[in-house]
Amino acid sequence: MSQKHNPIPLINIVLVIATFFLVILLWQLRSLLLILMVAIVFASAIAPIVDTAEKRLHLPRWLGVIVVYLGLIAVLIGAGLIIGPSVAVQIQRLANKLPGYLDSLGTLAENFAARIGITEADSIEKFFETQDVQALVNWLFRSTQRVLSRSFGVTFGVLGGVINIFLGLILVLITSGYMVAGSKSLIEGLVSLFPYPWNERLAAQVTPISRRMGGYIQGRVVVSAILGVAITAGLGILGLSEFALALGVIAAFTNLIPFIGPVLGAIPALIVAIPQSGFTFLWVLLLFVVIQNVETYVLDPLLVGSSVRVHPLYQLLGVLGGTQVLGIVGAIVVPPWVAGIAVLLENLYLAPKLEAEAILTTNLNSLNSDREIDSVDIDSVNSTMENCDDKGKIEL
Repeated sequence: MSQKHNPIPLINIVLVIATFFLVILLWQLRSLLLILMVAIVFASAIAPIVDTAEKRLHLPRWLGVIVVYLGLIAVLIGAGLIIGPSVAVQIQRLANKLPGYLDSLGTLAENFAARIGITEADSIEKFFETQDVQALVNWLFRSTQRVLSRSFGVTFGVLGGVINIFLGLILVLITSGYMVAGSKSLIEGLVSLFPYPWNERLAAQVTPISRRMGGYIQGRVVVSAILGVAITAGLGILGLSEFALALGVIAAFTNLIPFIGPVLGAIPALIVAIPQSGFTFLWVLLLFVVIQNVETYVLDPLLVGSSVRVHPLYQLLGVLGGTQVLGIVGAIVVPPWVAGIAVLLENLYLAPKLEAEAILTTNLNSLNSDREIDSVDIDSVNSTMENCDDKGKIEL
């Protein structure tokens, strides 16, 4: 007998085709999606300030957004005027002296070879030919450069060049401003697309999601600023004042990237410290280790961890995935999105699940208690009947 195959429903075929074209459309709009992701994160970061201005100063939300933007622009211009020229000069000086630092590193390696017993010139040359220290250092720099170039290359590929990045930043500011200024009507319009009761549930999640995403960005900025100041002061005390400000600014910016950023920020300072002396290198390494531990165990739990509430492994996966797909911008933007998605999972899945389990456990305990009471009542009735039977037998 021939088996009859059920035909595939037409609706399934239509869904597969629609999904395929939707993926293609989203890929073509990836630049716009990245701008939208950044805009939502930035809007979440400035929303608490605008809310405060609306409640305490009684400013319209659109005016609060303008005031916040003007304040941020004033802070950036002020910082640029105060430390910008010094940072530019120090970075240029650092770039010019980098080849000399590499030569000094080779000299230090020769001295180290002599200390461990290789004193003859031919032996030292043979040692370097075998170990190829200079090639190893050059490989390290090339590898670091390739990693950074790849990250920035992915970002440039997504956004499409320097001009498009500048235009993208303007679009981020405009989109974020519209989101914050018209947040109420925007949220009502979006949640109205969902049926009851999901519209009310999703509307209730907007505030906690915004707080967690905004709290993450605010915390990272504050922590990075604190670390930049601490590293600048520490390097100045350790005798690297010639590049302290530039190295502190580099460390502050790289620290915005979780997990990977502190390592990237420490590399330039260690390169500058190696030719100075071995003790300077050890002190600089100790400085970054201490600051990193202070960040991990003090600053992050106080300023960032309380807002994220996501396991560090998931944050690391978010950073790596964001860097792979969106470049250096993804490493900064994706973690707050992970934190926001965690809110949805907690409030729409885990919390109802735990509540249902608690209710089920309570009902089961109540049912078991009722059964125990019923069994006790039956036993008492049986014992009473047995006593009555015994009394009747005695009377007879």
